[in-house]
Amino acid sequence: MKETALVIMAAGIGSRYGKGIKQLAKVGPKGEIIMDYSIHDALKAGFNKVIFIIRKDIEEEFRSVIGDRIEKHVKVCYAFQDLHDLPEGYSVPEGRTKPWGTAQAVLCAKKYIDCPFVVINADDFYGADGFKKVHDYLVNEMDEKAEKLDMCMAGFVLGNTLSDNGTVTRGVCRTDEATGELISVTETYEIAEKDGKVTGLDKDGNEVALDMKDRVSMNMWGLPASFLDVLEQGFPVFLDSLKEGDIKAEYLLPKEIDALIKAGKGSVKLLETSDKWYGVTYAEDRQYVEDAIRKMTETGLYKEGLFD
Repeated sequence: MKETALVIMAAGIGSRYGKGIKQLAKVGPKGEIIMDYSIHDALKAGFNKVIFIIRKDIEEEFRSVIGDRIEKHVKVCYAFQDLHDLPEGYSVPEGRTKPWGTAQAVLCAKKYIDCPFVVINADDFYGADGFKKVHDYLVNEMDEKAEKLDMCMAGFVLGNTLSDNGTVTRGVCRTDEATGELISVTETYEIAEKDGKVTGLDKDGNEVALDMKDRVSMNMWGLPASFLDVLEQGFPVFLDSLKEGDIKAEYLLPKEIDALIKAGKGSVKLLETSDKWYGVTYAEDRQYVEDAIRKMTETGLYKEGLFD
């Protein structure tokens, strides 16, 4: 069987969640965290290696809460996202404390990634369907020798990804109806539903109308190992583009993939999934996630004690 890896981005600070490390919040009937369910679904789909991207300062707690348990079931690697992990000749701008974003996070794991992989957020519950479809694409359809980078993405229904406790940011997708390939992914901010209408803001703060059936990216990308070379080459370009005093700009996966598509250097197959997304964006979301997982356990979709 072709090797495939699950890459989990768990280095986020989680400032909106409040105190504590939101990626390690217990939501399952036996204290499972959201990552337990993602790993369970990924292993069931056929992924055979897990790479955690974390901060060094949470390593001990991370290992005790999930890492040590998972190592008994699958090969595990740890990569550390560090603000100071920059190309030679670059330094952290004065006043910068924010991590460099999801593209740099994945780049930090480059030495462990030697096969096609799926990358996900640690604090998102994706459901089993997305993992199966991405895995099947990586194993059966991806052409790793193609002239253009051959990639895929699980596309979620916008209405299945909203929070009742605040606005969300989503990458809104446009696709070619004939091929099912992405045309663009547009980061859209402060998305919320009100009076039956869904709106968000574009990068300039202008209001945009959305549809509940729009497909969005939840950072569940299926990528070839060679994609890491692209990120490595692009990071200095991103750093050179920063304006003086800009201490918050991020090197982001969706933006870099979107640039590849528009430059004709990559193609992304959108794999539609109707699974409902759950996440702990805000502290108030936690109870909602716990209730949803309890119902899925009661109906037999998951067993109590996933890795018992």
